Amino acid sequence: MQNELTQETSPYLLQHANNPVHWKAWNSITLATAKEKKKLILVSIGYSACHWCHVMEHESFENEEVAEVMNQHFINIKVDREERPDVDAIYMKAVQLMTGRGGWPLNIVCLPDGKPVWGGTYFRKNDWINSLEQLQELYQNQPEKMLAYANKLHEGIESLGLSKNEKGEINVTVLESFLTKWEKSFDWEYGGYNRAPKFMMPSNYQFLLQYGFLTQNEKLIEYVNLTLTKMTFGGIFDTIDGGFSRYSVDVKWHVPHFEKMTYDNGQLLSLYSNAYKLTKNELYKEIIEKTTTFIEKEWFTNLGGFYSALDADSNNQENQLEEGAFYVWTTEELKSLINDDYELFCLVFNINDFGHWEHGNYVLIQKESLAVISEEQNISLNELKLKKKNWEKTLYHYREKRPKPRLDDKCLTSWNGIMLKGYVESFKALENENYLKTAIKNAHFILERLWSSDGNLFHSYKNEKATINGFLEDYAFVIDAFIALYEATFEETWLEHAKNLTNYCLDHFYDETKQLFRFTSDLDETLIVDYFETEDNVIPASNSVMAENLFKLSVYFENSYYEKVARLMLEQVLSSIDYPSAFSNWLSVLLRFSDYQKELAICGENISEYRLQLNRSYLPHVLLSGCENKTTLPFLKNRLIENKTLFYLCQNKTCLDPTTNFEEVYKYLKN
Repeated sequence: MQNELTQETSPYLLQHANNPVHWKAWNSITLATAKEKKKLILVSIGYSACHWCHVMEHESFENEEVAEVMNQHFINIKVDREERPDVDAIYMKAVQLMTGRGGWPLNIVCLPDGKPVWGGTYFRKNDWINSLEQLQELYQNQPEKMLAYANKLHEGIESLGLSKNEKGEINVTVLESFLTKWEKSFDWEYGGYNRAPKFMMPSNYQFLLQYGFLTQNEKLIEYVNLTLTKMTFGGIFDTIDGGFSRYSVDVKWHVPHFEKMTYDNGQLLSLYSNAYKLTKNELYKEIIEKTTTFIEKEWFTNLGGFYSALDADSNNQENQLEEGAFYVWTTEELKSLINDDYELFCLVFNINDFGHWEHGNYVLIQKESLAVISEEQNISLNELKLKKKNWEKTLYHYREKRPKPRLDDKCLTSWNGIMLKGYVESFKALENENYLKTAIKNAHFILERLWSSDGNLFHSYKNEKATINGFLEDYAFVIDAFIALYEATFEETWLEHAKNLTNYCLDHFYDETKQLFRFTSDLDETLIVDYFETEDNVIPASNSVMAENLFKLSVYFENSYYEKVARLMLEQVLSSIDYPSAFSNWLSVLLRFSDYQKELAICGENISEYRLQLNRSYLPHVLLSGCENKTTLPFLKNRLIENKTLFYLCQNKTCLDPTTNFEEVYKYLKN
């Protein structure tokens, strides 16, 4: 009955391996033990970069008094939410039903069969002990009360996330009413939404940018650009070394929750790449270049995988873990490092009340663009840009001497798929061949290390070993990335891989009754309920990504069943949409089923320049395909004519006569 986490590979679980709590991992043996001993289960869920998880560990899980209570009465299970997103999702829903809120650390007490009866997030030591003792007393003296509550809560969990019986109509006219509701929450001063904390929500802005472009809604595009600009100005973006933190605790994107996550940065590469295509804003190019430099330095492995995260906490000058210690600055430090330019530096990065965080620490934040500051200070813009670059270089070298935040060195398949697509989109936008090389190396890492000979993907890779059968999110994001890689290269192998993974999902994840994909494979042990992920959050829902994948592959392979499944999925979800920001990627899928959607095939010799030009243009409504040699890909079959380069423009399974006039086709697509 000792702590068993030393046998695990998850960095988060290993952080708790020396706790006096008799932690066990989530597995069939542990769950069977709880049933056999008829003991309550305590499930504690977090992740390695979570600040408040560390705080609760230090206050409670490292404490002998707390451990005695937990060990005596409970089967204690530690879960890494990134390794087991299925377990996290179900118990998060339970806590949200019980308390109206959620977050991490997530702590739940369950009956021996795994049904939850109580839960919450962070607890102080004494509150934690009192709650656990009261729960154990209730379980001993009035177990029937607990059972009745657990059954009622279980019914509530089962009903969540399921679509209504009626199906929504696939009609883009609904988008205007959604937008009217959505716009009420727009923050026109700092971008994002009128609330704190402020999450970046990339899929929201991908849709709004796309819809603004397609409907020529300049106000919408202005709002997205305001948001992206203010995010880069704020401390949420690490201007010294690149990369975004997870969210800001305030409305101005200033003070971040300092951990950096692969999934955020991968999505933001895609978002800023698309915004750069549309606007050619040099600031966005700088963000892409800084972020990719950071990623390759801190997360990209020799094998081609991407690590998961950097912690929010690092050791301070007293050698104690402290949130943000690596990133913040005092005026004394800045004066000694910047010297003669200190006053100008303070103007640029607001070393004043606007940029102050707490306890004399500053988080760098821009309030105005360099163009505005250069004019006000009567200094040339190029000179100011050079000064800023040199300041950041100086601060970088100084900061690198500080103790670094801890690294979560597992590679998650879903997050690698997100990052792979981010690199593909960065290549399309900037045509930097190194981005494509990185993307292809990562794609081969997924093929060789994470895809088994049995056809399934694994979810996690660490210490040269792939573990945990893949979840729907792993397949969805890898398929999405492989399709993007095809559009960037016209190498049909990537489409074949995407199709094979899709067919595996249809065999092992699709529920024909619900007309949606389960989050877990039918080869895995069932949890207390089946989970269908439908809401787009900081990461798009795996079902919405799969719906768009199916639509795209239905075109490339002329597969009507793929299209039918995508359409049924969309109809199921449309009837459930209340607040559109929670379904933004589904709205992008809706646009695929509209008259905005186009397909273009390029067949002939020396077509790479056409592909590059189309890829560096913002054409979110166009599916691109092409070949220089004979192909069996259904969408391109019999379209290659010797000694000619032809362009086939299609919509709703109908193609115009092929043309040799690229400029005419390009002009049509841009307008």
